[in-house]
Amino acid sequence: MSTVKHLEFSATIHAPVPTVWRLMIGPESYKRWACAFAEGTYFEGSWGQGAKIWFLSPPSGDGMVAEIAQNREGEFISIRHLGVKSHGVEDTTSEAVRAWAPMHENYSFISVGDGTKLLVELDAPDEWASYMNEAWPRAPALLKRMSEADSAA
Repeated sequence: MSTVKHLEFSATIHAPVPTVWRLMIGPESYKRWACAFAEGTYFEGSWGQGAKIWFLSPPSGDGMVAEIAQNREGEFISIRHLGVKSHGVEDTTSEAVRAWAPMHENYSFISVGDGTKLLVELDAPDEWASYMNEAWPRAPALLKRMSEADSAA
């Protein structure tokens, strides 16, 4: 059984919460900041509470199977990761997946002055923790640049 590490990342973004929120979950803008994990990363599905969503990488379309556990618009999104998708097949029940699933990835959007504090909290199996510690700081930094440029326009 894999042990799990709790990781936290944050960014103070000089753009209002609605801008950061919109750019985080918009299909095209998502690709621009999620490339921190893998070039071309995209999602399929909906950000609506209770909806199924897939976080995938080209060209294979492999990635994560999840559901939106909570969505409080402009405040909080919680993603419950349920398994993986590989070669077009979802796996939410294998021993390897059950060793870590379900795991949560949470985003808090906190209004601070004329900007937003984005707080990201997630759990990661030990074997993914070093990759997450390397990749995750890049993602909020990209979202920060995008949001600030959009807000300044």
